[in-house]
Amino acid sequence: MQKLIVALIIAAPLAMSSEIAGAKGCLKGAAVGGVVGHVAGHHAVVGAAAGCVIEHHREKMQDKAAAKQNAAAKNATDGATSKSPSQ
Repeated sequence: MQKLIVALIIAAPLAMSSEIAGAKGCLKGAAVGGVVGHVAGHHAVVGAAAGCVIEHHREKMQDKAAAKQNAAAKNATDGATSKSPSQ
């Protein structure tokens, strides 16, 4: 129980830090990975690290796909509005 309290005391200021805010998805992945690592053989720290990396990668790929989709949608609407009717 003391290890958990110490870990929370250390993690709380880090989670509120603005530098870690760029690690999108890391906290969720670390939480899930920590639980899975603990259940799979008391490797919670390794699971949390792996979960952070994996979830951050997934979020990055989702952001990239969303940006690509938005750019394609914008190009489609720009192309439709820039065409003038022929008279």
